[in-house]
Amino acid sequence: MPRPKPLVHGLYGWTPAYGYRYVHPANRRSFELLEPVGKLFEQVSEDEENDWLTLRYDEQQFLVRPELFQIISRKPPFSFGDEVEEITPQPGQYRRFGLVSDVFWDEATDTATFQIVERKRKLPQVFRAEELRFG
Repeated sequence: MPRPKPLVHGLYGWTPAYGYRYVHPANRRSFELLEPVGKLFEQVSEDEENDWLTLRYDEQQFLVRPELFQIISRKPPFSFGDEVEEITPQPGQYRRFGLVSDVFWDEATDTATFQIVERKRKLPQVFRAEELRFG
C-alpha cells in the first residue's frame, strides 16, 4: 500500500486584477469571495498535464492554475478541522474551543494564525499558534 503524499501548504496570491484565467470558471465566484491573499491553502492534487491544481481551504476546494501557487516550507501546527482550545483565556473569560476554520499566513514572520468555529459560530478573534493546543 503506497504511503499518502505529505501535505503541501502554500499561498495563492490571486486577485481579480490578475484576470480570471488563473481560476477555473466553475470556481471563480466562490474563490473571489474567499479573498485568497494571505490565506494558507492545502494542495489536494494536480492534474496529469499540470494545467490545474486542486487547493483546499476549510471545506471548499478550488481548481487554479499552478503558476501563482507559492509553496511554504514550514508546516503550520494546526490545520482545517483540527479541534483546538485556547490555552490561557483573558481574565474573567471562558476558555474558547472549537474547530480551525481559517488559517492565515504572515509572510514577514513566516507564521500562521488561526480562526476557530465554536458551536457553529466563527469567533472574531484570531489566535497565534502558541495561544492554542489540540483539544
